[in-house]
This record gives sequence, C-alpha cells and structure tokens, in this order.
Amino acid sequence: MSPTPQDARPTLSELETGVPFADRHVGPRPDELASMLDALGIDSLETLAARALPDSIRDAEPVDSTLPAPVGEAEMLDELRSLSERNTVTVPMIGLGYHGTRTPSVIRRNVLENPAWYTAYTPYQPEISQGRLEALLAFQTMVADLTGLDVAGASLLDEATAAGEAMTLLRRSGRSKSPRFVVDADTLPQTLDVLRTRAEPLGIELVVTDLSGGLPDGEFFGVLLSYPGASGRIADPSSLIADAHERGALVAVAADLLALTLLTPPGEFGADAAVGSTQRFGVPLGFGGPHAAYLSVGQRHARQLPGRLVGVSRDADGNYALRLALQTREQHIRREKATSNICTAQVLLAVMAACYAVHHGPEGLHGIARRTHRMAAVLAAGLRAGGVQVVHEHFFDTLALRVPGRADAVVSAAHDAGIALRRISDDEVGVSTSEITTVAHLQAVWAAFGVDAPDVAELDSATGDALPSSLGRTSGYLSHPMFHEYRSETALMRWLRRLADADLALDRAMIPLGSCTMKLNAAAEMEAVTWPQFADLHPFAPESDTAGSRELIDQLERWLAELTGYHAVSLQPNAGSQGELSGLLAIAAYHRSRGEDERDVCLIPASAHGTNAASAIMAGMRVVVVGTDPRGNVDLDDLRAKIAERGSRLAALMITYPSTHGVYEAQVREVCGAVHDAGGQVYVDGANLNALVGVARPGVFGGDVSHLNLHKTFCIPHGGGGPGVGPVAVAEHLAPFLPGRTPRGEGGVGPVSAAPYGSPGVLPISWAYIRMMGVDGMRRATLTAVAAANYVARRLGEHFPVLYSGADGSVAHECILDLRKITKDTGVTVDDVAKRLIDHGIHAPTMSFPVAGTLMVEPTESEDLPEIERFVQAMIAIRREIDRVAAGEWPADDNPLRNAPHTAACLADDKWEHPYPRELAAYPTGAVPGVHDRKVWPPVRRIDGAHGDRNLVCSCPPPEAFA
Repeated sequence: MSPTPQDARPTLSELETGVPFADRHVGPRPDELASMLDALGIDSLETLAARALPDSIRDAEPVDSTLPAPVGEAEMLDELRSLSERNTVTVPMIGLGYHGTRTPSVIRRNVLENPAWYTAYTPYQPEISQGRLEALLAFQTMVADLTGLDVAGASLLDEATAAGEAMTLLRRSGRSKSPRFVVDADTLPQTLDVLRTRAEPLGIELVVTDLSGGLPDGEFFGVLLSYPGASGRIADPSSLIADAHERGALVAVAADLLALTLLTPPGEFGADAAVGSTQRFGVPLGFGGPHAAYLSVGQRHARQLPGRLVGVSRDADGNYALRLALQTREQHIRREKATSNICTAQVLLAVMAACYAVHHGPEGLHGIARRTHRMAAVLAAGLRAGGVQVVHEHFFDTLALRVPGRADAVVSAAHDAGIALRRISDDEVGVSTSEITTVAHLQAVWAAFGVDAPDVAELDSATGDALPSSLGRTSGYLSHPMFHEYRSETALMRWLRRLADADLALDRAMIPLGSCTMKLNAAAEMEAVTWPQFADLHPFAPESDTAGSRELIDQLERWLAELTGYHAVSLQPNAGSQGELSGLLAIAAYHRSRGEDERDVCLIPASAHGTNAASAIMAGMRVVVVGTDPRGNVDLDDLRAKIAERGSRLAALMITYPSTHGVYEAQVREVCGAVHDAGGQVYVDGANLNALVGVARPGVFGGDVSHLNLHKTFCIPHGGGGPGVGPVAVAEHLAPFLPGRTPRGEGGVGPVSAAPYGSPGVLPISWAYIRMMGVDGMRRATLTAVAAANYVARRLGEHFPVLYSGADGSVAHECILDLRKITKDTGVTVDDVAKRLIDHGIHAPTMSFPVAGTLMVEPTESEDLPEIERFVQAMIAIRREIDRVAAGEWPADDNPLRNAPHTAACLADDKWEHPYPRELAAYPTGAVPGVHDRKVWPPVRRIDGAHGDRNLVCSCPPPEAFA
C-alpha cells in the first residue's frame, strides 16, 4: 500500500474526533445509500427533500440553530456526568408513593440493560412475543394476588393516572347517574391534582373529604379510598365500602402492594377496583419515573379495564399461548367511543416488578415488608420516647410527626445528615421507611428530631407492631410455581434468557412497523439511565439536590422547542396519549381565557390515529370527522363545509403530519389557515416527527400545539410497550396553559401525571441522541428514513400496490402496501403475510392500520441496505407463494401462508400431511441469506384470538391446566 499523500493526511483534530455518532446511528453506508437513491432516480438526499416535501412546509435552508455542535460518545458521557454530579442523592425517606428499593443485579443486567427486552415493541405479533407476555402475565398475577381481585391489567402509566382511569371505569360500570366522585382527603396529593385535571372536562365533580367520620351526604357514583393513607394512617375500609355499595356507588382503593403482603387485601373487603404503583418492587426512583402502575378489578368489571390485558389462549395445535386480550388498540376501533385514550403500558418496568416478585417469592416479599414495617415501628417508638408526637397509632411505613414550629429545622437537620424527609406543614414532618432503610438511618432521624439515640436492640424488643391486628392478612398470595422455581440466580438468569429467546426484538431483526418508528436505541444513549445520580433521585427531593437533572430537562425542552418551531415544551406527559390530552386541554383553557367557552368541537380526519378522538372526548370536546380524498389527504371541501357548519364552536383540528397514510400533504398550510380563520387552533400530532426533524417544523407551517413521541423519533426504546414520553410543544400564546406550569385557579390545566417532570429517568436517552447527532445529523437521519421508505415502496410496488403517495409519487417515512385485492382474489390475508414473515425471521409491519387489509411499512434510518433487502426479498417470496395459491397449486386453506408460523414441534410431527414440504415451511425459498443462519423459531403457532376473548384467563393458570 502506498503511503498517504501529505495533502490527504487527516488533521489531528479530525483524528481526535473519530467517527461521528451520526455515522453509527444511520444504517446505510454511503455506497448503500447511493444505491438506494439511484433506484429512486435521484442523486442526493437534498434532491429527495426537494422532491418529496412540499415547498410550503420545507425549510428552504438548514435552520440557523442554537443547538450545540454534535459531540462523540465519550464527550457526551462526560457532559452527562458533569450534569449528574450537580445532583445530590440523599436517603429517600419522603414517601408520597415513591420509595427506596434495590434492583437485583440479575434483573438490572438481564432486563433493564438488555436490548432483548428494551428494544421490543408492543406484542401485536404474539407468536414472537411469548416471553414478554409471560412476564406480563406474571405481573398481572402478582397484582391480582396481592390486591385480592380477580383481574389486573398489564400496567398503566403511574399511580395518579391509574386513579383517573379507575374513576372513569367506576363511572361507566355503575348504575348511579350522579356526577359526584368522593375521594379520601388522605390521598396522595399528586393523585388528587391529576384527578382534578381529569375530572373537570368530563363533568365529574370531585368531593375531597375526610372519610374518617364516614361518607358524605348525597349521591355519588364512586369512592376512592387510600390504604394506607398518604399520612401513613391505616384504617379499616370495610364499613365505608359496604356503605358505598348500599348507596349504589362503586369503590376503588389506592393500595401499597408491599403493605398488602401484611394487610387484608382490598378485594376481601369487597372493593371493586384497586390502584397503585409497583415502583418499590425493584424499579429505581428515576426522579419520578418511569414506573409501572397497576389497576385490578373484580371479574364483572374485567371487560371495562383500560389499556393492555394479557390473556391465555391456544395456538393452532391446541397448545397454551398468550396474547393481548379484549381491548387491544380499542381506540382504533371505537375511536370517540373508546373508554380511554391509553394505548400503551409500562411494559419494561412491569417486567422488572414481576421479576422482582419472582426473584424474592412470597416469603421474600413478606420479609421485606416486615423489615420495612419494623424500621417504622422502632423509629416511631424512639421518637415517642423522646417526646415527639406520632400522629397515627396504626401505620405501615409512613409516620406523620408533630413538631410545633420545628418542621423546617428538623427537615434541614436531616438533610445535613444525608436524609430527605417530607415537610407537611410548619408543625408536621413525614418520614417513610423502605427496603433500603438501615439502623444508621433511624439514628440520623432521631438526631434530626433532637432525640437521644436509644439502645436499638432494647427498643426493638420492647416495641410491638403498629399494624391493626384486625387487618392482618390471612390469605395466601403468589402461590403459582413461577414465584417459587427461580429463586437462585442461575435459575432466574436462565428463565429470563428463555423468555427473551421467545421474543423477536430489534436486537435480532428489523421491525418495520409503520407509525411506530423502531429505530436504533444506542447503548451510549442508554448508559446514564442507571447512574445513581439520575436513577436514585426522589421526585420531591429539594430543588437544591436536583440542579443537574433540572438543567438537563431545561436543555432538552429548549432543544425540542427549537427543532419543532414552537415557543415552549413541557416534558410532564409520560406517554403520547398524555401529550395529546395535554395539548387539547391547553387549547380548551386558551379558549376559556378569551371568554369563548362554547368552542368545544374538535375536527379529526378519518385517517387520524384513533387515540386522537379518544383524547378529544377526555378533554371535553365533541368529535366531528373530516373525510379524506382518494389520495388520502384531508378533503378540503369537506373541511370547509364542517367549519362553515360549526365555525363558532370550533375549538381545534387534530391532524397527523406527515399524514397517517404516510404522505406529506401539500395543502397543510391551507388546512391550518382555514381553521385559524374560524378562530380554532391546530393540533399537529407529532407521531410522525421522524419525517420532519431538521427539514420542516410544525410550529412554523401552521401548528399551535404538538405532542412528540420521545420513544419514537428521539430514541427512548419502546421496551415491549413502554416506557414512553409524550412531551407537548406549544406556540407562545398557549405557553401559559402547559400542564403543571400554572395553577388551575390561574387558568392552567393542572398536572397530567404524578411526578413534576413525568418520567425523567429516561430523558438522558433523548438528551444524548440530540447532543450526539446535532441538527445536521438529525436532518440526515430524517432524509435517510424517507429514502428508505421510498426505496421499499419502489421495490415492492410491482408486487403489492402502494396505496397512497404524494403528487410526485413519493411517500414520507412509511408506505402502505395494499393487499385487499389479493385477499379478495386468493383468500390470503394480511394476517397470513404477517405470520409467514415470522418464518423468515422478520417482524411484520403494522397490520390493517390506518386502512383495513393493508400493511404499513416503516424501515427507519437505522436499518442498513442488506437488512432492508432481507425484508424486501421476504415479501417478494411471499408474493410468489400467494401466486401459487392463486394458481390452485395449494389449497386456500392449507398452504405455507395460512399455516404460518411453523414451529419446530409441528415440523417434527410424524404426521406431515400438508401439500408443501417441511423444508419450505421452515426455510422459505427466495429470500436473501439469513433465513438459515438467523432462523427464529416461534414457540407457538398461530394463536386463536377469539378463543382467548371468549374464555378470558388473565393470570397464570396452574401447571396442571396444560397437562
């Protein structure tokens, strides 16, 4: 090799910088990208931008950005460390529903930090999602057992919003016509705040009252009790529940799961529902989230549960199999009639909580609860001996302590000793113990209260429990073998590996789900999530302890505002559904501030995400559907007609851009202008922002508000169906109405999630992505995603018609393949194609959304050309198999497509009576290399969904059920 010429030698600065992160994030290599562009007949990404994006929305030149220039991984991590070092982690004894916990290393390493778990998507293809479905079934079983109720969902976003979901569940399940909902005043304050936010637009009247003296007079449809209360008080709820039922109301109980290992569960008192958090089951505090909430109900309310529900069904061979049951994606089916806008869960965190229960088993959880309670009881005894008044006689882990005029001094003294306590008032302090509390912590708390340290062993032997003897738990829990078989780390590690092997996540293959943006979640982006300075912060820690995290949040909000062209951003919404609701609540509050309360109509195109309509109803608006034209665009004539008919009542238009049909609509400015001219506001759903960042800004081309999906465009991993973050971005006139920023009495909408900043534990991921990519890198990512989608559309268009495209024939970042004529002619359905892709080792695209009988494909910018080609060749091979069915070579009801996916067990069966060979079933022909060496063996065959819904089983059946 000849030496490098002097003029070609890289500079020292260039050598030091190394490979830009964008080169790692973007999948296609330069020669691969050139090949893709050549297939499209264009020469560059900029030419693609000029062709695909309408001039009316496109930034003519790259935006002059105040975002810092991109840095490499090492530099980014150094900056994050500097921010983390500005945080002060204290021993969290604040309580309020957030507690210190220990994440077992085997769970942290094998779940939280394992891409096999965190890069998976919602299990819409259950045959290759059996692992996470089994873990979620364990979560449901754990919650149902501990709460004493029949059915639990697969997790909700946080305890406060779960209480909101319980409130509306009780309303629609009960017979009472009263709008009143009674809430115990001893409820977590953040739960009360969110309930107020959720209740107002629905016309629900909250009655917050001290229930220690009984229920209030008058009618009400439901009651929320706390067990234990926010103050720590434990009271027998049985008479309140019985009284409520006698008066025609239903009852939900907010309960601490760890306490329920020692206390009589709500279901045994006759409660209709229970809500709470599973954070203290091994999930880090994370400054407030993400954490998996729970909602469990009695059997008669099972079909009213919002969100995800894992159910037991059977596969084509009659074998046990799991799937999402009942209301999976109900928003896309029922739209404005949906009972909730929740379309996701907190799967990764629910899996961690379930694994924590599996790891410890019932005996271990009981021991942790006993230790936590003993710490509180001994602490209380020492304080009493020192003259401090303990307000409540009965408690589990939380003490309310009366110290007239000394609260600030006590809290300050404890903080100086490295312990965070809760200031309740000038005269009261709250202290909560947890799994991580030690005797040394008790001694420090005694000192902070000015109490001489007692002899702990002597005090312990002289102190009884502080639990009411009449409420001691007598029923068993976690009796299923799952909670007994994996007690050693070896066994647990192998169980987790078995579950991961039963799934297909992004670490094994491309997941080309349209509208879901399954892109790279880089390891460097994930690294800081488990750093103690971020992970161990309590959400209500003093501001002086959280300067680093708050600076990170402030920077991220400013960066997101600039990238979207808006004035301000709130990161509080902890899911896209919450972001939608927040944006609509802000619009409603804005109209009220102008004296235009009558504006309550929300126009929504027929092509919109189903959550849009559900969110509008939750915001107190009336949905009016706007039609779409034959090209999938908003029908301008119909829009103008609907505005003319309802203009004085028009509150908002919700549109997704690019459209849900995967098209850049050229007339979007006209659409926005028509709404503005009528006095309405424009909500641009940011679900498809991956096709806009760096090239166009919704806040510039007509939007007043957008929610963004950080778990899509900005690289927070989907985690099997959560966590997500759905911040809301607004124009300047809507900034005063951002969630949680302005008190409700001053015109604000109030908080939409429990923690002040939603789920900040995962925000370092998006911060790191933006910091390493920079504006130019993100622009390149956007245009590469558009190039990849157009390449797929061009390669597959002759085999499967592309349903919608722009005027020039281009699509945005996704394309819809239309199988409806194929189905009509051959009987082969989108389900058949999706399941046959499993035999190829590939996850299916999005099925039958937004158009029934179609597949929506989104390759993202992170997949290289060989992987994209693997998908393309698999689809072409499937089309050839469809042709053989059409030709009569294979019967319509017995062919490789209809029988897919094929398990190893079915191929090994001695009775192979199908008209195609076993080898073709296992290793489809016509695909690029990868079917053999990357073979994915599904653990089950096609699952019978109808059977699972008819025979609803949503907790772990005993092993003998499958004998």
